[in-house]
Amino acid sequence: QVQLVESGGGSVQAGGSLRLACAASGYTYSSVSMGWFRQAPKKEREGVAAIWTGGGTIYYADSVKGRFTISQDNAKNTLYLQMNSLKPDDTAMYYCAADTDGRSLGGGRWSDQYAYNYWGQGTQVTVSS
Repeated sequence: QVQLVESGGGSVQAGGSLRLACAASGYTYSSVSMGWFRQAPKKEREGVAAIWTGGGTIYYADSVKGRFTISQDNAKNTLYLQMNSLKPDDTAMYYCAADTDGRSLGGGRWSDQYAYNYWGQGTQVTVSS
């Protein structure tokens, strides 16, 4: 059974940092695409960052480039999102997602939520000004 469990969310002031973690189990972690998405109230879910765990290819949304870093620890089957210089606009529920079918690869689909077939329960990030 595939499981994704996020942790590390919380409340910080603008300019602060948080590190999210996503512990994965139930599939071969080292050969899938993994992504972080976020959804603010009344907004569409958007892709934040993604990584191909087998080769390290990384993608970022323009809004987080230079501030967020996606990384992984294959030995621990864990995905991370280091978030620095946080802004109030980063406030959202953050979700970890896995694409075990390869649908997010190529064609710019890394940020397409429908390309991912497994999701975590989410962790809340709140940034105050």
